[in-house]
Amino acid sequence: MALFKGVLILLAALLVTAQIIYRLFVPCVPVFEVMGIFSLLGLAANSLCLYLLWRHCHEDVNMSSVWECSRNDIASNLSVFIAAGAVWLTGAGWPDLVVAAGLTLLLLCSAARVMSSAVIELRAAG
Repeated sequence: MALFKGVLILLAALLVTAQIIYRLFVPCVPVFEVMGIFSLLGLAANSLCLYLLWRHCHEDVNMSSVWECSRNDIASNLSVFIAAGAVWLTGAGWPDLVVAAGLTLLLLCSAARVMSSAVIELRAAG
């Protein structure tokens, strides 16, 4: 299951990368109000989830991967909120792309961590 979650995190990184590439060719200024509102709503929900998962984060590789996904969600929510503020301040779309690039790096590192832990666990079990 953890290996599958790692693949999903990797897929998210690839989708964000595809969106960045698309926006480089088709630039636009995102609606910062929508970005801000939804990032705060997501932050509230994901913070609650992370709080509930905190004590279980080291139980096994599956719980660790769930915790990592929740942590990534909070990082995503915060980064979108920061991007919304930067878009509002600048009136341009480039801050959104910069934050998305940082998010891509976070997701790639997270996917590598989760998948390597899952592979180690699978080798130990088999």
